[in-house]
Amino acid sequence: MTDRIWNFSAGPAVLPESVLQEAKENLLSLGNTGVGICEHSHRGKPFMAVAAEAEALCREIAGIPDNYKVLF
Repeated sequence: MTDRIWNFSAGPAVLPESVLQEAKENLLSLGNTGVGICEHSHRGKPFMAVAAEAEALCREIAGIPDNYKVLF
């Protein structure tokens, strides 16, 4: 899509279309569950897997050691 507006402010940035597409797909159905991420229980296995992956990626990218908590 070439008609997207570019945002150079310090606030929310323009995301790549591939990221938006993946978010759209998971909003409708998380993985192969048939239920969107917003519809899953925050204590359910599918959502907990997303949270664990997000924490692991934050730790990896930011170099956060295990003796620190990652809060969302």
